[in-house]
Amino acid sequence: MALALLALAVASAVMGGMFYAFSSFIMTALGRIPPAEGIRAMQRINVDVFRPSFMALFFGIPVASVVLAGLAIWRWDPAVSPFAVAAAVVCVVGCFVVTAAGNVPLNNALERADAETEAGHRLWADYLRRWTRWNTVRTVACLAAAVLLLWPLLP
Repeated sequence: MALALLALAVASAVMGGMFYAFSSFIMTALGRIPPAEGIRAMQRINVDVFRPSFMALFFGIPVASVVLAGLAIWRWDPAVSPFAVAAAVVCVVGCFVVTAAGNVPLNNALERADAETEAGHRLWADYLRRWTRWNTVRTVACLAAAVLLLWPLLP
């Protein structure tokens, strides 16, 4: 169980770090270049993110979290199980559900935006603010899940 907790904590921290980079400086940088360039860059990112390395983490972490939580419930250990279950809830809700309900609809709207129009520029300004807010929730959730998974391993 300890190795599974550690591996999932590291994976969650890596995912949280990727999200953190976007919230802390990538979106700021994209917002400081001309809107048409920022739109096109983010449209490209939203296509290129579908790489096996990212998708394995993005889908694998919630699945592994739920499996680990199920195992923790089945073999209940009061020193470990509550943390594994809490990490799964935080991960699934704070990362996966937030992505599906918050970030993906914004990405879909941006995909249809015309980078050369005033309407596209208005959408971009709103997108930057809202997407980054939802992404920050994902960042916190992934890092919180990592802490929850590591907590039982502390001496």
